[in-house]
Amino acid sequence: MKHSFSFFFLVSFFVLAGTCPAAELPMALDQKALQIIFSGPEKMHYSISWSGGIKIGDLYLTLSPVDSGDGLAITAKVTDYGVFHFFYPVNDTFVTFIKGPRYLPYRYEVHQLEGGHVNTHRLTNYDQERLTVVYQKNDEPQKKYSLTGTAYNEFSSFFITRALRLTPEKEEIVPTFVDEKRHEVAVKDLGTEIRKTLFGSVDTIKVLPEMNFKGLYDKDGETMFWLTNDECRIPVEINSKIMIGSLVAELVEYSNPSCSRAEKKTSANSLFSLTSVRLSK
Repeated sequence: MKHSFSFFFLVSFFVLAGTCPAAELPMALDQKALQIIFSGPEKMHYSISWSGGIKIGDLYLTLSPVDSGDGLAITAKVTDYGVFHFFYPVNDTFVTFIKGPRYLPYRYEVHQLEGGHVNTHRLTNYDQERLTVVYQKNDEPQKKYSLTGTAYNEFSSFFITRALRLTPEKEEIVPTFVDEKRHEVAVKDLGTEIRKTLFGSVDTIKVLPEMNFKGLYDKDGETMFWLTNDECRIPVEINSKIMIGSLVAELVEYSNPSCSRAEKKTSANSLFSLTSVRLSK
C-alpha cells in the first residue's frame, strides 16, 4: 500500500523537465503560457483513484508569491482518503521555492508523515550560479552534489513543462536533478485528444515523459498526462501504470485569476476563494 499510494504522489512522474544554460540545451517555451502559469496564485485539487475507480487520496497543488513578490512557492500536499487512512495514513507536504526568468528552484522542503510513525524532513538548497546542490535528511550529514548545468527539481519541473512549446514532430530534451544526478529527459507530445474534464469536453495535449530513473518514489510503468490545449495548459488528468492497474489523478477543482478558461466557469461554492471551477462528484 505504501508503494502504490506514495508513488502517485506525483513526484515520481512530475519529474519531467529541467533546463540548462542557453548555450547547452535551450528549452522552447510558450511565453503566453509562461506568463499565465506563473502569474500566481494558482490552485489545483486532484482526486486520486485506483484505475479510475476507488478513491484513495487527494493532491493539492498551489503556486503563490513569496519574498515580496520576487519569488514563488509551489506547495504540494498529499492526504489519504476514506478507509485507506486505517491501512496507511499519509499526510505529506512538499514546498519548492523558485525565482528568476526561468523559475529555477533555490530551496526545497519535504515533510512526510506516513504510516502513523514515519516522520521525515528533507531539505535541499540549490545554488544555480555555482551549480551545486546541498541535501540533508533529518539530522543526517549533508550531502553536496555538483551539476553540469542549472536544473529544476520534481515540482518546478512539472510547472515549467506545462509551458513548453511541444510539437508531435520534436522531442524536448530537458535535464533535471533527481536521484543524486542530472538527467536528460525526453518529453514527447503524443498529439491532441478530446477529454472529459471539469471544464466539459475539451481539446488536450497528451504528454509522455521518458524517464530512466525512480525519482522520490519508485514507478512501475509509463506515466502520461493531459494539458488543456490553450494558453493556460491546465493539467486535467495524470495516469500512471502500476503493477496492477493504474493510478489516476483527476482535476476536480481549479483556480487561477489569469486563466480565461477558469473565468468562464466560476463556481460560487468553490473551496477556493479566487476565480475557480469545481467538479461535482
